[in-house]
Amino acid sequence: METLSVMQSLLIALWVAGVMSRWMGGGATLTLRFSPLMTGLVVGIVMGDVTQAMIVTAALQMIYMGVFSPGGSMPAEPSIAAAIAVPVALLGNLEPEAAIAVAVPVGLLGSYLYQFRFFINTFLGKYTDKAVEDLDSKAIARSIIWYPTIASFILFVPLVFVALYYGAPVIADVIMALEGTVVIHILQVVGGGLAAIGIATTIYVIGRKDFMVFFFLAYFLSVVLKPLEITMVTYAIFGVLLALIFVKSQQGGTQVVVEKEKAMLNDDDDDYDDGF
Repeated sequence: METLSVMQSLLIALWVAGVMSRWMGGGATLTLRFSPLMTGLVVGIVMGDVTQAMIVTAALQMIYMGVFSPGGSMPAEPSIAAAIAVPVALLGNLEPEAAIAVAVPVGLLGSYLYQFRFFINTFLGKYTDKAVEDLDSKAIARSIIWYPTIASFILFVPLVFVALYYGAPVIADVIMALEGTVVIHILQVVGGGLAAIGIATTIYVIGRKDFMVFFFLAYFLSVVLKPLEITMVTYAIFGVLLALIFVKSQQGGTQVVVEKEKAMLNDDDDDYDDGF
């Protein structure tokens, strides 16, 4: 049975710790944390199978499309889920739907781990209070940047490393042993259903009534044009063009309204002048 090497497990664990510690920049790291796509790419590069890793990660992305947090912990951690589920899928040669069923419980456990990080930071906050009292700018920087980052790496690297080096091969072995049984079928059905829930959540979150027509248009275009085997790049170009047309039409309508309002104001001014 193929397994992850020590170096592969360590590299993936370091990436996850960097994302979860928000060490790579606030906004950028938050985006990486919410989306498993970049983590899946890193896993694919480390394991030498980017194509299959991205196929699996694309399926994972669908269930986390509506996941967003304005701050604090989330009900699941997509980055940690991808870091474990993608290697399991590659080692066990799993279908993306089965990998989704593996990722969901891992993501839930990752959220508890992130909450424990907050607990650790409460102790580190004492150093910030002391630095503020002493008006020591360097100590303040260390207490709010370096100490939490180091603590996060100490927390995430060992746990993710152990989960990858020892846990991922075991999970892959178990799933491979169940190949052809009803259990795998259940995992695939559950995984497909979770992906559908993720898409529905996204539509519910960002779907406005005046934009819903674009969701339906994209769906039926993908169904009708499927025999042509059009690539995602082509769909993206069509989407950009439709978006530009929509924005231009909205701007044109706004300009007409503004001109009408100006004309009405001018009429009112003329009536006012005639009165005197």
